[in-house]
Amino acid sequence: MPASVNSIAEQKYSVPALDKGFDILEFLAEQQTPLLQSEIAKGIGRKPNDIYRVLVNLEARGYLHRDESSGRYQLSLKIYNLSRGISPIDKVRQAALPLMEDLAVTTGQACHLSMLYQSQAMVIVQAKSHSPVSINITEGAMFSTVSSTAGKVLLANSNPDVALMILKRDALYLTMNQKQKMALSAQLEEVKQQGFLFTHTSHIEGIAEYCALIGEPEGQVIAALTFSVLPNVLNHTELNLLQNALKQTAKQITHQLIS
Repeated sequence: MPASVNSIAEQKYSVPALDKGFDILEFLAEQQTPLLQSEIAKGIGRKPNDIYRVLVNLEARGYLHRDESSGRYQLSLKIYNLSRGISPIDKVRQAALPLMEDLAVTTGQACHLSMLYQSQAMVIVQAKSHSPVSINITEGAMFSTVSSTAGKVLLANSNPDVALMILKRDALYLTMNQKQKMALSAQLEEVKQQGFLFTHTSHIEGIAEYCALIGEPEGQVIAALTFSVLPNVLNHTELNLLQNALKQTAKQITHQLIS
């Protein structure tokens, strides 16, 4: 279809308020902190007054949460909760959670599982530890694929076209020079060969993460199973046991999904 015809069709069927709502939701999904109305407006290229009613309605419908004291908006978990009933997320959750809970009980460490969502790594389920001290990652939390452990595992094992699309949308990747991009590419290739990554996380100082692939490289359904641990309180033997337990559980979940 010629571009001019496309443009006419878009104008004919355009719903301005709906477009504003989508712009707001997509913009807030990329932000790490809650934002004011004026900041949201600036981020989507509109005036604050233009989005006031849309914000009010999104809040009323439960898609946004507005802090009463600061007036800042952030996404609620409604979209995430709606997505839980959509395959493959629901299928992965059902297969993974019992095995993850057994892993958490056996090791005394909380674990979480992530999948790609809106070009980021989103935590879709976690299994909490009963240990007095453990690190929990909130369900629905979203992290950059380039800077997070789970994100790198997912990125490394994605279809090349999908991986390229994700990278083009990652703010950190766009700031990298050629040398940094080459180093990342080499790391991702190594992760793909191993199906596993152990690294210190950039999100919280002093935290290390063990992450294993669930599924098969470039498969239709892939996920990343992760431990976030305090390495200084665990000895070498304990860390090796955690790593082996994580790998074994990832294999069991993969078997459940593809059998």
